[in-house]
Amino acid sequence: MAAKPVFSHILKPSAIIVAQGKVLDYIDGETQRNETPEEYVRQEIAKSLVREYGYAKADIAVEFKTKLGSSSKRADLVIFPPGEKHEQANALIIVECKKGDVKPADKKEGVAQLESYLSASPNATHGMWTNGLERTCYRVVITDGHRTVEEIPDLPTFGQDENDADRPRFDQLKPATSDALLFAFRRCHNFIYGNQGIQKDQAFWELLKLIFCKIHDERHSEEIQFFAGPTERKSVNGHMKVKARIDSLWAVVLEDYRSIFKANEAIELKPSVLTYLVTQLQMYSLLESDVDVKGRAYEEIVGDNLKGDRGQFFTPRNACQMAVAMLDPDEHSLIMDCACGTGGFLITAMNHVFEKIKASELTKRNGNLQRAAEPARARSEKFAKNFIVGIDFDPSLVRATKMNMVMNNDGAGGLYQGNSLEKPVLWSDELRARKLIGKVDLLFTNPPFGSKIPVTDSATLEQYDLGHAWSYNKETDQWEKRDHTVKSQPPEILFIERCVQFLRPGGRCAIVLPDGILGSPGLGYVRQWILQNTKILASIDLHPDAFQPHVSIQTSILILERKDPQLIALETAAGRLNDYAVFMAVANHVGHDKRGNRTYVRDRHGNEVVEETLRDVLEYVDGSPVFSKQRVLEKVLDDNTQQIAQAFRKWLSEQD
Repeated sequence: MAAKPVFSHILKPSAIIVAQGKVLDYIDGETQRNETPEEYVRQEIAKSLVREYGYAKADIAVEFKTKLGSSSKRADLVIFPPGEKHEQANALIIVECKKGDVKPADKKEGVAQLESYLSASPNATHGMWTNGLERTCYRVVITDGHRTVEEIPDLPTFGQDENDADRPRFDQLKPATSDALLFAFRRCHNFIYGNQGIQKDQAFWELLKLIFCKIHDERHSEEIQFFAGPTERKSVNGHMKVKARIDSLWAVVLEDYRSIFKANEAIELKPSVLTYLVTQLQMYSLLESDVDVKGRAYEEIVGDNLKGDRGQFFTPRNACQMAVAMLDPDEHSLIMDCACGTGGFLITAMNHVFEKIKASELTKRNGNLQRAAEPARARSEKFAKNFIVGIDFDPSLVRATKMNMVMNNDGAGGLYQGNSLEKPVLWSDELRARKLIGKVDLLFTNPPFGSKIPVTDSATLEQYDLGHAWSYNKETDQWEKRDHTVKSQPPEILFIERCVQFLRPGGRCAIVLPDGILGSPGLGYVRQWILQNTKILASIDLHPDAFQPHVSIQTSILILERKDPQLIALETAAGRLNDYAVFMAVANHVGHDKRGNRTYVRDRHGNEVVEETLRDVLEYVDGSPVFSKQRVLEKVLDDNTQQIAQAFRKWLSEQD
């Protein structure tokens, strides 16, 4: 076979070069600032002010010189009224950003610093202080000529009436962009852990209950119920009002999602803690937030709280996206993951199909978003209900996956707790009723690996060719299956055969496997079985850092197509396998290093490259949703997985 090609980035002539250790300022698009933890927070908040709150870049100043009596300091971000000069007397909103280890009570850099800026700016009305983990917003109150500040849930969006900031309307909810939602989830999780007196994994489940209430409110309420007004946040009585509204939402959630929550399950948070969490989430539209934004935020808190001890490690998002793009599912594809974990493959596949449906309906209706919305929703709902199937042995992961599915527009009804490797007769009634063996069109999976979690049950092993002992015949250069089973077998080997069993003839799967299976001399019988029963369409060698910072392991993704039984019989009778081409590639750029930090394309001098891209942004015009294009300057992530997917699709089309 030919050597695996390495796909590299082609730099466009218009690319901007960013010096090593620098970051391009989002507001002016020119200044290169030191890439520090504090700068990371500031740049993310700046993006949020423009993309979510609607303020123009031209009306935002960075490091604005602010006079404080006889001295002066630089405020991180200052927003001015449209068209007004950038002078201290015109400052409207002041934002102060710090790195994560600076506390709000810090005498020098805490909230008091923001208050001094607000006090020295006579027309400033609002302020925000954040360190990325904690975030507090304020409104300036003038009483008897004295300026003081009071805490509020959120800053007003551009053009928003003061009273609207207290209780948001649905048309004012903001889709989260960049890492804003990640920051919010972190704040909420840390606040529960620090103020409720429960363990971090329990805090995780309580946060997910709240997320369900938020989603239900967005889907079904006539008026927003998931909110906490500023007066409610100040008193025990106000906290109880917030709790009453959330309890009402929770009662309906319990009724609608019986497969996820127990009938007697409650939100076990103190009213004061609950009120804080609501204020941190109430301004966002979780349903309309970008899929990748939600996915990254969700998977970070899942990864921190549901670290498995059975060889599970969560598949990186870009690997999921590559595999899904390679197999390109549509709304008629029965899609499965038989070791679904937190649902990364399934959610990626589901949203891939949703985008196809949306594009189809927009084409039919000449780009009219409102007319396309309802038919697209109906088609998407039908697909998610009938064509998405996931199984996992860990009940906690199944539950987390169902929650993830609901947050990403549903599909939770096709998720089951069970052992994919055991005999189907032992599965639950609901899972057996799906009759999945030999029916699946596309299967994506990253099975648990490892000799530390072997399958030893003889009743399970005897189902599989690969559960039996094999011996090598030198004369025929073939492996031969014995009558007896092995004492134990790593689960990933059995998963290969089970995946093929699930597929219909001609069905395809993408499976993540340790490289030992592909190269170890003692596992030649596994490779022989794969070649006899499937057509190998592709082999993608993943970078060793692909699963970092969680685990370092050398893996590949195999794309397999189940052979028709007649073809297998013909090849067996002929004593030889048909020759065919195999697509091979090396994913040697995965967008992050071994610590999990993002990596970007650099020029030959080591400087990072920034390019202008078009981004779809959802906005509301006269209460109606409208997608507009925004030109943004962004670093180019050093990730070639999507290039590999595109090359595979092109290669596949040329094989027909």
